[in-house]
Amino acid sequence: MSIALEVKDVVKTFQSDSGPINAVDGVSFQVQSGEFVALVGPSGSGKTTMLSILAALLKPTRGQVLIDGQDLSKISESRRVVLRREKIGFTFQSNNLIPFLNAQENVELMLRLNGRLDRAGRVRAQELLARLGLGDRLRNLPGQLSGGQQQRVAIARALIHNPVLVLADEPTASLDTERAFQVVKTFAALIHENQRAGIMVTHDLRMCQYVDRVLQMRDGKLVKVYEDRREILSLAKGE
Repeated sequence: MSIALEVKDVVKTFQSDSGPINAVDGVSFQVQSGEFVALVGPSGSGKTTMLSILAALLKPTRGQVLIDGQDLSKISESRRVVLRREKIGFTFQSNNLIPFLNAQENVELMLRLNGRLDRAGRVRAQELLARLGLGDRLRNLPGQLSGGQQQRVAIARALIHNPVLVLADEPTASLDTERAFQVVKTFAALIHENQRAGIMVTHDLRMCQYVDRVLQMRDGKLVKVYEDRREILSLAKGE
């Protein structure tokens, strides 16, 4: 497997009334193609800031982020826009679906933006939605879908264009327990099958049973990495 994502000593500093605060403080790690990683930690640990940096939406104060070998600190803003569109798939807690496009059209949007929408792409969009339990909802507008269904459309949209890196911020937040397990299990399978690098931020440690590694953050720092399968399963079971 090749290294899809490399994070080197990344720091993100914000100014506050009491002085500078390092929301991310010297974090380094790698994610390989075909690897699904969970990023966990309490509120305020720096997970969401880290995810925004990985999505090329936020620039680190210092350090390097390389996606598919491309150093984000050395490219122009216009190139960052292209990189986000072509090489990153992401779904955040607000799914940002286009209200006047149906479920299938929302998923196909990433292909359309990249000039790659063809018959095979339309079939793949249908197949992805079916695997996520939405095969009978292809023509429904977002307003006709539940919050959980909208989130699954957003997950399909994040995967449709075969990005190098797939990022998910609390993808199960609006799902019931049974559906949450089903979605993350399918998400993991798609990451592995398509040899993408996947990172999921989650507060629900039960979902860690489907990942290959767990990165734990606290106070902006990466404090522990779970790599042993038994340790990961114990964490998922709350042991």
